[in-house]
Amino acid sequence: MAIWIKACNKDQVGNNEMFSFDHKEKRLLITNLNGTIYATDRICTHAEADLSSGFLSDEGVRCPLHLSVFNLETGKPLNPPAEESLKTYNVKIDQNEIYVEV
Repeated sequence: MAIWIKACNKDQVGNNEMFSFDHKEKRLLITNLNGTIYATDRICTHAEADLSSGFLSDEGVRCPLHLSVFNLETGKPLNPPAEESLKTYNVKIDQNEIYVEV
């Protein structure tokens, strides 16, 4: 059964910024790309690099290790070497709080 957890306050993840957090065994990434909030797994599916140390662009989040880019809406890698998609999560915003469905 999925539950909603509070990830952070909206002001903790500014426009075109990322916010990382852990919930139990999940390592998650909240991204504010051009005003839209996304939630994905934080670890690259190719080499287990922490995406919060990566780079954010209009394409998505770029892994700091081998430079694969992941689409934030679908989780799909846009270029090699990554081939497996990131898990994405539903997000809701209630006033100033961002929640993720896990």
